[in-house]
Amino acid sequence: MPKIKYLSKLKYFRIAIINLFALFFILPASANTLEKIRERGYLICGTNQSISGFSQQNENGLWSGFDVDICRAISAAIFLDPSKVEFLPLAGNARFSPLQTGDIDVMARNAAWTMKRDTSYGVRYVATSFFDGQSFLIKQSLGVVSVYQLENISVCVLDGSNDQKNMREFFFQNQIDYQEVPYEEREDLSAAYNAELCDAVSAPASYLYAMIRDLPEPSLNRILPERISKRPLGLVVRDGDDQWANIVRWVFFMLVNAEELGVSSLSVETMNDIKTPAIRRLLGLEGDFSTSLGLDPQWVQKTIAAVGNYGEIYERNFGLQNGVSLSRGSNALWRQGGLLFAPPVR
Repeated sequence: MPKIKYLSKLKYFRIAIINLFALFFILPASANTLEKIRERGYLICGTNQSISGFSQQNENGLWSGFDVDICRAISAAIFLDPSKVEFLPLAGNARFSPLQTGDIDVMARNAAWTMKRDTSYGVRYVATSFFDGQSFLIKQSLGVVSVYQLENISVCVLDGSNDQKNMREFFFQNQIDYQEVPYEEREDLSAAYNAELCDAVSAPASYLYAMIRDLPEPSLNRILPERISKRPLGLVVRDGDDQWANIVRWVFFMLVNAEELGVSSLSVETMNDIKTPAIRRLLGLEGDFSTSLGLDPQWVQKTIAAVGNYGEIYERNFGLQNGVSLSRGSNALWRQGGLLFAPPVR
């Protein structure tokens, strides 16, 4: 037993040394991120390669998705051009080191915001772009519209995961009888569900949405509205550059504020003579809110014209035209019962 304790301490000592090295040697060299991006001529965004609706690459190598559009918004803010961005797929076991080493400038990937990730890896979460949480995917034919109606069903879940723990706690607390069908890989969940080896799948709603889009008949399936866990997803930058963190944060906030104020890709170019103070400040027509960020005064107008506001981005990637829609839920604006909120431009 003492030997095990010693090895554990040695392991954590090595991790601490690596993190200190990143903090004192890697991060200062990458301090002026905006300047380096402009010298390079394009933004590098780390993302996932195959989560339908969030980030995917087609057979021609073209990227699309919710996270992809937000990265394009950052490119538009910097260069007044949404196309000056390169996407780098990141594996699940190597998401944060590319930020530390400067191989990417920002990460928009399904890495949930947690205390450990925000404080231990030399990176900083700057905004929650998608409020995710664990839910259940079921067939419409079951006639179930709420998780509290689930009874005596079989549920596919990732073995040994937090999803499995959350699901067990939920069913225990609500005294619901069910049968657990564990699998080792996420890909197995989709195959098992499609083969009707289980009645439902329990996983983060973001994954369930990607899964439902790839099913033969997406409209015959439903993601239940409740969430049994919280899993905030968002934009991540490396520590040590406050200006860059502020740019990424406020690009996202501008997308949210634009939706709240009714500024869209269709209307933004007609608003130069508008009298509403909040819209004039948002679009840079009144006050100076761009100098501190090091951006062009027209960056908000160009960004909204290029990618739209938050609602437009959400609808484009999760709307019914994709075969199945993902309800806004927690990702609705605060005035519409959701959690989406951005500080005002003042």
